[in-house]
Amino acid sequence: MAPGTRKKPRTYDPLRTRTAVLAQFANVRRTVGDLTPEQLAAPARMGDWTVRDLVAHIAFAVGSTSRLLDLPEPPKAELIPATWTGTAARHAESVAASARDLAEAHPDLDALYAETAERLAGDLEAHPGRRLLAARTGALTLTDYLATRCVELAVHTDDLNAALAAVGGPQTSQDRQALAAAVRVLADALAYAAPGGSTEVRVPPFAVVQCVEGLRHTRGTPPNVVETDPLTWLRLASGRLGWEQAREAGSVSASGERADLSPWLPVIG
Repeated sequence: MAPGTRKKPRTYDPLRTRTAVLAQFANVRRTVGDLTPEQLAAPARMGDWTVRDLVAHIAFAVGSTSRLLDLPEPPKAELIPATWTGTAARHAESVAASARDLAEAHPDLDALYAETAERLAGDLEAHPGRRLLAARTGALTLTDYLATRCVELAVHTDDLNAALAAVGGPQTSQDRQALAAAVRVLADALAYAAPGGSTEVRVPPFAVVQCVEGLRHTRGTPPNVVETDPLTWLRLASGRLGWEQAREAGSVSASGERADLSPWLPVIG
């Protein structure tokens, strides 16, 4: 499928997306408030990061919304959530450094989360969803940027849970609406990376997309089908889990000669 024939980009409800970001950030904040120094020093599954580094990164990622609202509005949008994923890794090193600087400057993480949440709630109340933000990766509308924050929150909440499970720490629940937005952004990103209509990818109950070049399916059961659950999809799309690992574990089913998604995973890059 040529770029010009893609379906109209998915839109996100401004109120639901704002509510989802605030709700999931509140979920993480409750966990952070209960962490011991030993748990904060535990390794996370992101290079040499500790849980403390990861927690600071989450606050930095969510707080970036407020910082961007302080900047002049750019002239036009350059990205949508589905294309943001392909640009996110370009700034990974500078974002990681900024997050660590934030952690050093705010030893009281609960206070950092309280300050971030309060400021964000006020900023979202003051600005419409169509307001443009000059993100490092390219300009997006506020609502679209918040959809990318749902990806950050959902993926890193899963990272946090994995790290804390290894040391007997508390688990953080995933807000349903934030998880839904994250799954949809990442599913749409796959459809952009592998345009076509020969393969149907299902992540019930949140997303169904068609992708991969080939004979387009129009009626009945598709000849190529991939299906998995939301958390497995987050892990596949973000590179936390490999395609063959997921197949061997039975956490993803794939049928048809064009149902191998490994050439296009992860989609965040």
